[in-house]
Amino acid sequence: MDRWEDEVATTRITDRDAIVDVVNRYAYSLDERDWELLNQIFTVDAVGRYGGPPLEGREAIVASIRSFLDGCGPSQHLLGNHIVEIDGDNAVARCKARVYHYGAGDRAALSPYECFGVYRDRFRRTSEGWRITERTFDVQHAVGDITILQPAPAATQ
Repeated sequence: MDRWEDEVATTRITDRDAIVDVVNRYAYSLDERDWELLNQIFTVDAVGRYGGPPLEGREAIVASIRSFLDGCGPSQHLLGNHIVEIDGDNAVARCKARVYHYGAGDRAALSPYECFGVYRDRFRRTSEGWRITERTFDVQHAVGDITILQPAPAATQ
């Protein structure tokens, strides 16, 4: 491999790592309920597909996620088997996800809700780094009580 090919390979590895880092930050932001961190994940005009109608824009995506997790107990989003394909300033990526949700308050005794599936993403390189422009979560299997996923109680919003 000549020097130019080596530089291109290093750039591709760096871009791949940066994209995987964005995906991992998404998981941490959900589990830590760090909603501001999602501003570093999605473009303003991003589209999210989480099993219902498409969510148009970062604000709609964050609001939807909060409606499920703000009233939920602890969660853990485990991600792996990342595949990233980069084409200049655009990329597509996918990874496997196993997600566990525990109930809070009067729902703590319910059977925890767990699902696994695949995140399918489109990315764009921006001046701030790689950002998700489109995210789809294809849930392939779920067990437990989905009512654990709920908004925060009105008094704490």
